[in-house]
Amino acid sequence: MEAAQRRVPRDRADDYTAEMASRRREFATRHTGASLDHVGSFSGDPAQMRGNVENFMGVAQVPMGLAGPLLIDGEHAQGEFYVPLATSEGTLVASYNRGMRALSESGGVRATVVDDRMQRAPVFVLESALAARDFGEWVQEHHEQIAEAAQRTTRIGRLIEIEQYAVGPLRYLRFDYATGDAAGQNMVGRATWAACEWIRDNHPDHPRYVLSGAIDTDKKHSQINTIHTRGKRVVAEAVLKADVLEEIMHVSPSDLFRHRQISQVGSFLAGASNNGAHAANGLTALFIATGQDVANVAESHSGIVYSQLLDSGDYYWSITLPALIVATVGGGTGLPTQRECLEMLGCAGPGKAAKLAEICAAVVLAGEVSLSSAVLAGDWVTSHEEFGRNR
Repeated sequence: MEAAQRRVPRDRADDYTAEMASRRREFATRHTGASLDHVGSFSGDPAQMRGNVENFMGVAQVPMGLAGPLLIDGEHAQGEFYVPLATSEGTLVASYNRGMRALSESGGVRATVVDDRMQRAPVFVLESALAARDFGEWVQEHHEQIAEAAQRTTRIGRLIEIEQYAVGPLRYLRFDYATGDAAGQNMVGRATWAACEWIRDNHPDHPRYVLSGAIDTDKKHSQINTIHTRGKRVVAEAVLKADVLEEIMHVSPSDLFRHRQISQVGSFLAGASNNGAHAANGLTALFIATGQDVANVAESHSGIVYSQLLDSGDYYWSITLPALIVATVGGGTGLPTQRECLEMLGCAGPGKAAKLAEICAAVVLAGEVSLSSAVLAGDWVTSHEEFGRNR
């Protein structure tokens, strides 16, 4: 078979049409023997997929459940929310729904975004450690000019600071930006490239650089993100009433607190990036539903749980997500299904990213409450037996 016959069909003039999607499905069927009837069943206009996918041939349909209401008292998210969760894991929606009920009947979740920044981290290569140190001082002295070069590339990006890290003759510069309602990885990449070009052209040594020195840790968990924030650092907290925990979760606050001590040690022993139960579950389901870049769960699931057994007998529970990367504009947020889900949450369009972040954190807290209680009460296996097996 000639090479041209093995290439996926493309139309350089207009590749985002129903006709081209159909041609690619036929091509895939011819080469693999698979029937693609369900892949080819979609309601959106292929033209809307431009910028989101290449060689478009159809859609992956993921089951979606509805959980709620979840009562939130945040700075941006306020009121009761019904949450779309896209998943193929049985029991997940039921579990989050149970956690939302317990939180809501205890007075709801307080949530707040306490920091917001996105990074690109180039590394400059100098002749010696001394030259690299002097280069770092030069960067500090020329911060305004560097920021001006970066911000010429973006309408909404704003350079907050440039962190510096020294290793031998290398100088790692971690550029921190505010990115508005966009996730911002591409935005800050373009801005930092412009800044680095200005630095190279104007520094006396004209040092070479690599645009990413890997300490921006795109789509990888890292301790630097946990300490310094990547995306949004958001906290969700609640006081769970003892009677609600016992009625809905079948556990007492004192039992939960003892369990927390044990699980903290286990997380420390494992070197886990999250000392909670399963933030990735709720975030992934919510990301798929609302058009987020799902690979960002690798960073976003990192979390720090802190709890107290109160003198009243109730239970304070919080989770801090130090690297939550979400957007309400750009990326997949404008796709038809995802747009509808964002509208359900009142989070479609500009000015809503902080609200979505608070909802995400509150959803994660609901999952923490439900799963942790289920493990302690012995409901974990039985609930999966009831809801999570295809027989």
